[in-house]
Amino acid sequence: MIQRRNPVKTIILYVLLLAFAVLFIYPFFIQIATSFKTDPDAASNPLSLIPNPFDLHAWQQIFGQTGDTAVPIVTWLKNSVVITVVVTIARVFLDSLAGYALSRLHFRGRGMVFASVLAVMSVPGVALLIPKFLMVNYLGIYDTYTAMILPLIVDAAGVFIMKQFFDSVPISIEEAARMDGASIFRTFWSIVLPMARPALITLTILSFQGSWNEFSHFLVVTRGTPDHMTLVTGLASMTSGQLGAGTQYPLKLGTALLTTIPVAILFFALQRYFVRGASEGGVKG
Repeated sequence: MIQRRNPVKTIILYVLLLAFAVLFIYPFFIQIATSFKTDPDAASNPLSLIPNPFDLHAWQQIFGQTGDTAVPIVTWLKNSVVITVVVTIARVFLDSLAGYALSRLHFRGRGMVFASVLAVMSVPGVALLIPKFLMVNYLGIYDTYTAMILPLIVDAAGVFIMKQFFDSVPISIEEAARMDGASIFRTFWSIVLPMARPALITLTILSFQGSWNEFSHFLVVTRGTPDHMTLVTGLASMTSGQLGAGTQYPLKLGTALLTTIPVAILFFALQRYFVRGASEGGVKG
């Protein structure tokens, strides 16, 4: 006998879900609305969703259309885009290679290498800040784009995700390619990697989000000059008052909105692949 749902309980459940959704989305709406306010209106009516008056001055400052600000937000945006694109592409490629090697290649010390990957995943990122500083300083790349990019191009979590996915791929598929004369790399590139699309998309999202939102690493390997700031580190400097006087709420929240949009678009566009890839990479193996 099929048990019918109580309509009252269903309505209450949806009302609660809607209330929680509004609770989490409302700050984002405040962020959008405040970016179109004037400084006095933002200070006197911080929770209002209706700018009074509607003002584009903050966005004109962000894109350098006014001469009353020395905040190089466009430079920060360029730095964020370049660093994120380079790190994401390199991390996806190198993590895939490393994951495939740990999954398929039998070499001495493979278990030790994989154990080291797991050990690195368990180390808090804060504990690695001083070693990162000492290393980039020793290599003579401190306060350069190389120091901002190079330590981020390989990620232990990404290697683990890809290895777990490759472990779930039947070896018989690769054996058929080997019998046709394909090399190890050709088998990886042409046969196995196209099958790993869900895991690759998961890794792409995590790599993009991680490098775009990175803060502590950039803080350690650069001097904090505006030329080497990203949107995240630049926004932190603005919030602390280092780059201007006054509250500047519209400018700060407009910059924060600019920081939020790319990651949100990428995640919502690829979320179904993210869930599938996380499931296949973390459960199978």
